[in-house]
Amino acid sequence: MSEPSLAHADCSYVRSDYQPPAGGVRPASYQLPAAGGLVVRPAVWNSSGPSVRPVASQPGQGPGAWYIYQCATGGEQDALYRAPVWIPDAAPGAAPAPDPEALAEQARNQLRLAGPAIVMSPVADQLVRLPTWLWLDPAGWNQVAATAAAGGVSVTAVAQPVQVVWSLGDGGTVTCTGPGTPFPAGADPKGASPDCGYTYTHRSLDTPGGTFPVTATVRWDVTWAGAGQTGAFPGLTTVSTTQARVIDVPALTTDGG
Repeated sequence: MSEPSLAHADCSYVRSDYQPPAGGVRPASYQLPAAGGLVVRPAVWNSSGPSVRPVASQPGQGPGAWYIYQCATGGEQDALYRAPVWIPDAAPGAAPAPDPEALAEQARNQLRLAGPAIVMSPVADQLVRLPTWLWLDPAGWNQVAATAAAGGVSVTAVAQPVQVVWSLGDGGTVTCTGPGTPFPAGADPKGASPDCGYTYTHRSLDTPGGTFPVTATVRWDVTWAGAGQTGAFPGLTTVSTTQARVIDVPALTTDGG
């Protein structure tokens, strides 16, 4: 264990060979809590001279040492009497306090992100030169959280979906800042989506397999917080896929029809 620094200017407590005098004034005692740091029990004054507040663990028990207050500058004196203190050594094998950033990494790795299901309208075949509405199942467009904890420190990572890039299989792409709007029942089939749509210009029946592969790549922003700290990770992505068959119906797609 490193020597504690209870310093003022060039003065500090240093490990020593001090032994308390038999029947003398009991020195102050300091205790290292499990969470780290130093619990200070300062000396107090009364009419009979300096005394100390009692502590939970008695000085001199277990591995440790007495520390006395010394000043590096020869002529400097401390204005207040500072009794020697007993500081126990760290327990063998005791782990240091967990690093919040390391716990944040664990929490991020525990995030269970699933690509939201793709929905398109028309529900069956898409039509050449008529708008296709694109959206993702709203139930899958929600933030996801995971927590990692160790040694009394807890950190939570939160992933929030923020953007989706659609690849429509014919070379076209669309970027939307949200999940998209479901097609309302009874709406005009020639109306375009207000926020996430695409219009095919040629049919898929002329391609191998007769369909276009459609992918929706969602970007998730990931932040974390815990132990009084916050941070962010590079965005994560999930990919949802489906197949779209695009046909042409002259009676519906001809201008003025």
